[in-house]
Amino acid sequence: MRARGWWSAAWPTRRSRALDVSLAVALAAGDGVFLWFAEQEFWLPPPVVSVCSVILGLATVVRRIHPVGLGLFAVVFGGITGAGVFSALVILYSLAAYTASRRTVLSIAVFGYVFSLALPSPTASNEAFIAQAIFGVAFIAVPVLLGLYMGARKQLLVSLQERAARLEREQHLLAERARGEERTRIAREMHDVVANRISVMVVHAGALKATAVRDPVRAAETATVIGDMGRQALEELRHVIGVLRQGEETLPREAVTLAHVRELVGQSGAAGLRVDLSIRGDEHPMPAAVGRTVYRLVQEALTNVHKHAGAADTRVELGLMPGAVEVEIANDPPTARPDHRLPSGGNGLVGLRERVTALGGTFEAGPRHGGYAVRAKIPLPAP
Repeated sequence: MRARGWWSAAWPTRRSRALDVSLAVALAAGDGVFLWFAEQEFWLPPPVVSVCSVILGLATVVRRIHPVGLGLFAVVFGGITGAGVFSALVILYSLAAYTASRRTVLSIAVFGYVFSLALPSPTASNEAFIAQAIFGVAFIAVPVLLGLYMGARKQLLVSLQERAARLEREQHLLAERARGEERTRIAREMHDVVANRISVMVVHAGALKATAVRDPVRAAETATVIGDMGRQALEELRHVIGVLRQGEETLPREAVTLAHVRELVGQSGAAGLRVDLSIRGDEHPMPAAVGRTVYRLVQEALTNVHKHAGAADTRVELGLMPGAVEVEIANDPPTARPDHRLPSGGNGLVGLRERVTALGGTFEAGPRHGGYAVRAKIPLPAP
């Protein structure tokens, strides 16, 4: 397993493996042949220098995973034996390209330069010191600078790829959040359109069953109310489905007014609920979003009274102020348990809170004096 990990680290792809092996063999052969036939006289015999050059060239096969160690080995071994010319250039380039610390790269480069001046190439020719210094700077600086440039370019490409991947993940998360919010909005709309209407229709159906024999006229009126509410529910459901098909939010065909709130209260009164509506302030048209929210507040609260409090006395109060609309729906303690059982998903009040807070308002709901109260204050947008 350790050998396999070293193998994968050294050569992550077949292409890199073939490149490094081919390059190592080519450098070993090139330096070995070049220094075998070199006309200069080294400290060691040419065959020994040639063999050392082959060893240094083959060592470049680990230039990706051990650039620092290979660089130090090339400086010391190559400086003492005089081995390697092309291999030294490749090793210096690999040191700069694959080492993360630039300080380490510069330290080894300076060390190699000082070492080459202190122990110059063992030749019989008498070269001037300034010439050796200039040649050493050029020999070391060119591959090191090129390696630093390629390493920085590689790091930049990696960082750009990571940034693109991170942006893609963030986009995916935003899309998931948007889909979640859209599902919540759809669930809220379907609850408002279907659950509230059907709940009141069930209450009316119970009243119809109770009065069908003893009061046929009242039963006929109740049946008419049930039919009207069913048609309204279907109309609102078609509207919601149309919005979903279009993929965008559209305004309702008719703006919600106080007349719609009065009609809603009247429907609950026709179902047997003792409900009183009071409006404070000057009646004026409300913005579309505020009007829809007020309507849904009254609708959901009255539906909950039908579900849980039966025919308990209920008060609906609307306060129309210049800068806000206050809504309060409160019912007295129930005198008897309702004779019908309606399922409750527990999402109605959550949806109301979301609607009100989305408009910058405040929402409260909880028991009060044995009954239950729902309060909301919705600010009006500045003209």
